[in-house]
Amino acid sequence: MTEPIRTRRVYERCRPEDGSRVLVDRIWPRGISKGNLRLQHWAKEVAPSDELRRWFGHDPERWVEFRRRYAGELDARPEPVAALREWLAYGPLTLLYAARDDRHNNAVALKEYLEARAPGRE
Repeated sequence: MTEPIRTRRVYERCRPEDGSRVLVDRIWPRGISKGNLRLQHWAKEVAPSDELRRWFGHDPERWVEFRRRYAGELDARPEPVAALREWLAYGPLTLLYAARDDRHNNAVALKEYLEARAPGRE
């Protein structure tokens, strides 16, 4: 069985198992033209606020607190989160991100958030 939600760095090749590909960064990734990134949607509205993104700075020491603060931001924006859930109705969802750190980034935190609050788990 494949994961319904996965994360992938935008610089990795697109794969058939990706399903719907949604960019979840507020800033467009460097070095990629909009025509060259295969995606179905750019969900800037679910990205962390600029203030939170700058505070975190991809510092693993701040990861736990970043996830807590980001979850609070997502709780305050139910409509864009619900829109992401709708993509899941079409099959697998791949959350795209540009960060170098594949374990400490907003896509990973968003995946955890969506999985923890999946229908039937709340």
